Amino acid sequence: MELLLESRAIKGAIDQARVLLQNRRVVVCMGDRLALMCLCLTEPIRPVVLGAATTEDEGFQLVRRTKPDLLICSSDLETGYGIDLIKRVHAELPTCQRLIVLVRETQAVVREAMDAYADGVMFKSSFGTGRGDFIQALQTLSEGQAYYPEEIRRLGAQALRSDLPPLVEPLSDREIEVVSLIAKGLSNQSVANQLLISIETVKTHVVNATGKLGAQGRTQLVVKAIAYGLIDPLA
Repeated sequence: MELLLESRAIKGAIDQARVLLQNRRVVVCMGDRLALMCLCLTEPIRPVVLGAATTEDEGFQLVRRTKPDLLICSSDLETGYGIDLIKRVHAELPTCQRLIVLVRETQAVVREAMDAYADGVMFKSSFGTGRGDFIQALQTLSEGQAYYPEEIRRLGAQALRSDLPPLVEPLSDREIEVVSLIAKGLSNQSVANQLLISIETVKTHVVNATGKLGAQGRTQLVVKAIAYGLIDPLA
C-alpha cells in the first residue's frame, strides 16, 4: 500500500488528529519500537504523549505515575501482553480510555479484547484502509463512545459466550435497536436523530438495557450485547 503523504486526505487526517488530541494526556505502549517511535514523534501526538513503553509492566507503571486519560497500546509487547495491560489499567484507573491495536485477527483475540473491556479495538492491518480508521477511533473515543468497527463486531459476534448467565429480562426490540447503534459509535443525540425519537427516550432505553445486561458504562453495554448475540454486526 502506497501512502500519498501529500494528499489532501493525509493532511486532513493530521489536522483532525491535532484537534482531537489537543486536550488529551496520552500514554503509548507498543512492542514494535519503530512503530512506537514513529507514532510518538508524529506532530499531532508528540505534544500530548506523557510517556511511552515497550513492555506491559513499564506501560502499567507509566499509567500509574502519569494518570493519562488515553492509553494506546498494541496487543504484542516486548514482554507481557497488551490485553493484560488493558485489564490492569481498567482496574487501576477506570477513567483512562483504552484503545488497543490487535496484531492477530482471530475470534479468540477479539474476544480477549472485549472481555478486557477495551474502549476501542482495531486491527493493525486496518490502518490506512478506511476500515477501522485510527482518526475515527480518536473521534469516537473523544465523544465518550466505544469504538468497535464492523470487522471487530463481526468476529466478536462469531465468538459468542456460552458461559454467560441467562438474562433476567430480555431486551425489547427498541432497546436492541438503540444498543446496536451505540455499538457503531453513535452518540445519544445521533441515535435519537436516526430513530426519530427524543434524546430522553434514548437515554431511558440505554439505562434499561444497561440494567438488563448488568453492564457498567457504554463499553460494557456494547461488549455484553455482542457477547449475548443481540447485535447484528452487519446491520
